[in-house]
Amino acid sequence: MMNLIIAEHDNVSIRSATFNAISAAEKIGGETHILIVGSEARAAAEQAALIQSVSRVLLAEAPFLESQLAENVAATVLTIAKGYSHILAPATASGKNVLPRVAVQLDVGQVSDITRVVTPDTFERPIYAGNAIATVQALDSVKVITVRATAFPAAQAEGGNAPIEILAAAPDTGLSRFVTRTATRLDRPELTGAEIVVSGGRGMGSEEKYKELLEPLADTLGAALGASRAAVDAGYAPNDFQVGQTGKIVAPKLYIAVGISGAIQHLAGMKDSKVIVAINKDPEAPIFGVADYGLVGDLFEVVPELQTCIAQV
Repeated sequence: MMNLIIAEHDNVSIRSATFNAISAAEKIGGETHILIVGSEARAAAEQAALIQSVSRVLLAEAPFLESQLAENVAATVLTIAKGYSHILAPATASGKNVLPRVAVQLDVGQVSDITRVVTPDTFERPIYAGNAIATVQALDSVKVITVRATAFPAAQAEGGNAPIEILAAAPDTGLSRFVTRTATRLDRPELTGAEIVVSGGRGMGSEEKYKELLEPLADTLGAALGASRAAVDAGYAPNDFQVGQTGKIVAPKLYIAVGISGAIQHLAGMKDSKVIVAINKDPEAPIFGVADYGLVGDLFEVVPELQTCIAQV
């Protein structure tokens, strides 16, 4: 078996979710190659070469690949795809954008968002917003898979010494063009990789209250900030903060849900957290059904008191 990992990177370093996808490939077995598609991305390739379980790094570079548009990345993947039994990528916005294009051109099915490798051709994945787990067997000669990063540990970043092979990039497809990118720069941990997440919901009442109450708490705990879809839709927090079925999937050591009712779509994105703390004034809120610790009370009183207690520890 030969596994190909489509790396997510910024042309300088490998993003964390790729390490989790590599761990999934380890469970499948066989050799694991990692593909870096970008521009002036040698530094990212050198980092990938150090990953313990990677046996070869393929580097495809071209100026038009700097922004890694999905159509062009997929075109390069397709030049080598039939040499692999499994093609994997993290189930991030990037992976979900690239791999369906690969699967359709190979005329194979895609197995999305896997959380467990049962055998090399059988996988588990959540369905119905995580309320059921489907066991899926893929009989295609090439298995195209996206990996839920929170379900697998990160591969060892050091200890490897894989050779770097230069791969010719496919020509520019001309199907899309890069216009602009707006990046959110934070002093806090990145949401999907944080050990502690503080999330706010519709109960926060306003963007001002969201910032006033949750930012100090997150800073004291060294936590990332998150939000429910209702809070994002109301403008309390940016889209990048959304946790849930249509947002980001997180599994931190500690998840604090403030003013979040616990709709099934939100629970799908955070219920695998190791410890869940819920603060809500409604004792019947569904969030208490998954919480390890629940506090029924007015969040506008409880959160400042909690912040004061933590700061004094």
